[in-house]
Amino acid sequence: MSMRALEAIRSSQVIVGYSTYIKLLGDLVIGKETIATGMTREIKRTRLAIDSALSGKSVCFISSGDAGVYGMAGLALEMLSADEDAAINIDIIPGIIAATSCASLLGAPLMHDFATISLSDLLTDLELIEKRLELAAKADFVIVIYNPKSKRRTKPLDRAWDILMKHKAPKTPVGIVRNAGRHETSVKITTLQEMLSCDIDMLTTIIVGNSQTYIKGDYMITPRGYSGKSDYLRGVK
Repeated sequence: MSMRALEAIRSSQVIVGYSTYIKLLGDLVIGKETIATGMTREIKRTRLAIDSALSGKSVCFISSGDAGVYGMAGLALEMLSADEDAAINIDIIPGIIAATSCASLLGAPLMHDFATISLSDLLTDLELIEKRLELAAKADFVIVIYNPKSKRRTKPLDRAWDILMKHKAPKTPVGIVRNAGRHETSVKITTLQEMLSCDIDMLTTIIVGNSQTYIKGDYMITPRGYSGKSDYLRGVK
């Protein structure tokens, strides 16, 4: 998390969030009121955060990564009525998303245009997810895949692999990062062809390279295109 987020958590009276994320805060919750709900209880969790803020308390409503990227900021803003909005001072604090934290562990795979796509079909139809994957793969984006697979939900990843193999070379570099920035972080660089043989779950983020991405030693690199640009290399603007 950013220092700004850390300071907000430390100065808050109440912390609201998904139960797993509350646990990840460790000692930061000591002396604070905590409100936790399980997965798929996002609307209830948001209502509890709003009601707590309306009571006059300083509330941190936490998400993993960035609250505005697959997080809770959007739902909170949607659910606030006009009167509630006027009564609460809202500060949306940027965080460090999985795409960039995982990229830093892999090297520099996001140096050119990229797309992030969640494979979770709880809120988005699988047909639409597949369409987005198809178009991103055809356009040669680097693709960051969130929520790739759970114990019960395996079909979206299998379908994603089929789509990617149709538009990308089998030897396309793929980075697989699990638990980025947490305990037991694991990092693996493989190829698109071998991707499904790796351990992948909901704590995993996958970065699939574009046609120019390559592996150099322990790093995955997507060139920006500076090579041969002599003016840039000499530092001339």
